Amino acid sequence: MIYTFDDCELDLRRFELRRNGRTRRIEPQVFDVLVLLVRERDRVVTKEEILDTVWGDRFVSESALTSRIKALRQALGDDGKAQRLVRTVRGRGYQFIGEVDERGEHPTVTPTALAPDEPPPQEIRFCTTDDGVRLAYAAMGAGPPLVKVANWLSHLDYDWETVVWRHWLRELSRRHRLIRYDERGCGLSDWDVPDFSLEAWVRDLETVVDAAGLDRFPLLGISQGGPVAVTYAVRHPERVSHLVLLGAFARGRSRRAATREERQLEEARFEIVRLGWGRPDPTYRQIFVARFLPEGTQEEWREFDELQRRSTSPGNAWRFVREFSNIDITDVAPRVSVPTLVACARHEPDNVFEQARELASLIPGSTLVPLDSGNHLLPERDPAWPRFLGAAEAFLAGDPAADLTTVEHQDAAGPTAHAKPRD
Repeated sequence: MIYTFDDCELDLRRFELRRNGRTRRIEPQVFDVLVLLVRERDRVVTKEEILDTVWGDRFVSESALTSRIKALRQALGDDGKAQRLVRTVRGRGYQFIGEVDERGEHPTVTPTALAPDEPPPQEIRFCTTDDGVRLAYAAMGAGPPLVKVANWLSHLDYDWETVVWRHWLRELSRRHRLIRYDERGCGLSDWDVPDFSLEAWVRDLETVVDAAGLDRFPLLGISQGGPVAVTYAVRHPERVSHLVLLGAFARGRSRRAATREERQLEEARFEIVRLGWGRPDPTYRQIFVARFLPEGTQEEWREFDELQRRSTSPGNAWRFVREFSNIDITDVAPRVSVPTLVACARHEPDNVFEQARELASLIPGSTLVPLDSGNHLLPERDPAWPRFLGAAEAFLAGDPAADLTTVEHQDAAGPTAHAKPRD
């Protein structure tokens, strides 16, 4: 559904607000408030209803809603005094008063348009590593290959049922023959395994792409899948055409801890996983949900927690986080010789964006794309999701005219910012 009013289009399928044909960058909560007001425009929507609908069970103050309304009016070009589009009813709530037209289809299909919510056929197969670990891998969709490097958490059979990965699978498999796999200790792959290490994860990737019969392909590395993808690309540059990295890093948290307190905090995190991961109460696991989806809805938090519970055992979760924390590819990244795109949300907790920036500065010729989000894994409703998808597809297609909004091109002298015109 697309709602049009004044000089604006509110596109629910692409989660975009466009003004005079140009996308306006707004926070997810601002977008959700606007959708609610437009849908319920025949009445005044109370403040309590807006808070319950947009923030769910999360406690937020009324000032948070006031700030979102202010940001909404700025995005629409609606003067708070004139109130041409959004009317304030003092002591009650807000009402959308602009004239709205509706249409059900977008006139053109673009790289970021969403497909019907139906799963493409998926083939799940198994291969065995040199150290005897059975790995599950899957192929879905049609087109040129794209290999998604395994990252914690995944479950080939369950991913489609969760809002965490469903839109990723749908969109990527529409344009590519998507190859993905569950890493050792996770999902449908063997859980009882002898070795958790970066070296083992790289060998797993080698095993999967050989079993899938791939020759040359791009790699998508998310989070700790990024260092695995980088290491593989350095070892096999003749097989990797492009690297697309999201929320990746060069050094894990233990390796970059600069103070005694930071090291103690990381050890405490390990203990929380060891002692709390297997408990029925999701409180301990939600510490990680909050880091991956700090701007997530209650539904997204619940589904992410269920994915965590299904994907691996408490013992393996403890081994995973310890090994991730000790990753260090600072000596490997400068040897990357393939085109590389590094994307990351600007507002992630724990300075994750600075880690992505460090990684991009180490990879010669890489392009850094900041995303206006706080989420590590981009939900479908996050405006940063279609922006990342569009930038990645343009990069893979080698489109020299692609508008990556704000990028930094890395060279031996360090990052140089190139800001493109924005609305």
